[in-house]
Amino acid sequence: MDRGGCRLNGGGGGDSQGGGSEAGSRYGMITLEDLESFAEDQLSDSGNGSLEEGETMEEEEDQERLLHYWQDVARGHQVEVPRDMAEPIQQLTTNNNGTNSREQVPYTLISRKEKCGDVLYEKRHYEKAHWACITVHEDTYEQSICYGFMKIMRYICQQNSLGSYLGMSIPIVTVVRTDDTHTTLARAVTVAYYLPTIHQAQPPQPSDAEILIEQWPATIVYTRAFTGPTNEISIISEINTLAEVLDNVAVCLNDSFIVAGYTNPAAAHRQNEIWFLERP
Repeated sequence: MDRGGCRLNGGGGGDSQGGGSEAGSRYGMITLEDLESFAEDQLSDSGNGSLEEGETMEEEEDQERLLHYWQDVARGHQVEVPRDMAEPIQQLTTNNNGTNSREQVPYTLISRKEKCGDVLYEKRHYEKAHWACITVHEDTYEQSICYGFMKIMRYICQQNSLGSYLGMSIPIVTVVRTDDTHTTLARAVTVAYYLPTIHQAQPPQPSDAEILIEQWPATIVYTRAFTGPTNEISIISEINTLAEVLDNVAVCLNDSFIVAGYTNPAAAHRQNEIWFLERP
């Protein structure tokens, strides 16, 4: 697996294939949508996912129940969720009670272009910040974000130098790369997690050497929202749509883009954005 940088200026992994076949067999076609949706279902089914006073269920039993839920979801995608995910799953569920508990990546809105009341795109400024990121090379985008998200989730929940839950932030982003014609995604996909503000000055170090802490530079981003699943087809479509509505697409990088995923428990469909990065 490539461990190259994943900065917002378009840097990222190369074409190394290390670890790909093993990851693919373990995680198959399960998607990030599946991995995140379990929290909403389980929170509603188990009193917001925490042990209320007087309940007799032990923490180990709670972990087993949640792990089995994940495994049931994964089985439909011919995926095996390993047992060592039990503790991260339980921690994420009990700490992930709605969007209010998630810190949003801060930005400054520069401008917004609208047409007939619809927002065509926004221009934003993101300050430099630390991100935890991992670059993977699976056969499909869905496989890559699954494998990467599993790794990042372990880092958030336990496998870090503090040995504690770091807190969730939104969006979880993936850096994708395309060919010159924007018709094909490269196999290298970078999954990245914004370190919450409390950890920005001194980012906890990951136990997993495949995860890197990167300081991404301040960046101008052109972003357009879309709903639904994220896969090769939808991402290519959204890239081309944003390119058509931008006033001057030439100011942006033309081979590296970001898919930003937001979890919205009240929405029927997943909320996403496609980001174009202004050239430095």
